[in-house]
Amino acid sequence: MEERSISMEVVNSHAAGVDVGSRSHWVAVGQREEDIREFGVYNEDLFEMAEWFIEKKVTSIAMESTGTYWQNLYAVLISKGFKVILCNGKFTKNIKGKKTDIKDCQWIQKLHSLGLLSSSFLPDNETEQLRTYCRHRSNLINMAASTSKKMQKYLRLLNLRLDVVVKDVCGLTGLKIIRAISSGENDPQKLASLRHYNCRKSEEEIAKALHSNGRKDYLFALSQELETYDHLQNKIQQCDLEIEQMLNVIIDNDVKKKNIQ
Repeated sequence: MEERSISMEVVNSHAAGVDVGSRSHWVAVGQREEDIREFGVYNEDLFEMAEWFIEKKVTSIAMESTGTYWQNLYAVLISKGFKVILCNGKFTKNIKGKKTDIKDCQWIQKLHSLGLLSSSFLPDNETEQLRTYCRHRSNLINMAASTSKKMQKYLRLLNLRLDVVVKDVCGLTGLKIIRAISSGENDPQKLASLRHYNCRKSEEEIAKALHSNGRKDYLFALSQELETYDHLQNKIQQCDLEIEQMLNVIIDNDVKKKNIQ
């Protein structure tokens, strides 16, 4: 049987590939050794890279979305008028035929020149900013939840079984009691009197759960965790305000665009 060979046509004749790193970026504009250069990650290095691309008559660039290291480089290249393809690393590293003696930037350049790489979805600037706020808020909430668990831990070690008599130790009743405990109050009846009227348990039941063993080290740790919790709640509120302002900007811009149309 006659063997058949399939040739791959070059789709992007002026293509470059960038292997994004934390301390340097490796760049290839071709498959020869002289077509490869290493650039730093400082701002002046990124602009130097862009000038080198212009010198080499590059029009289209492909890079991997490695962590957050690509973002500043991407912004610089876009500002210089290049078409930039941001691709997932699995599309460049898991393709059969990659040779270990070829630098990653060469491999990316080769795949991009053959039109084998597709760009990842990138939101517009406003959506990206809103996403940053929302992700940061989510991280703050997770940290607050972790702090809440630590408060429950120290309450148990103090033999204060607040978690048994209230549904949420960080609810209205729970936080009032924790604040009083952190301030030095240890009388079960006085602590139970801080019960919110919506609480299902009676003052008598709550008082039974609040007989402390008086360990000062656990009390100190509980007070510290309460301060951390309050600090995180304050940060979440600040983040909510930023999100609200950002949403108002996005809505106003959409309204203006509709009015122009």
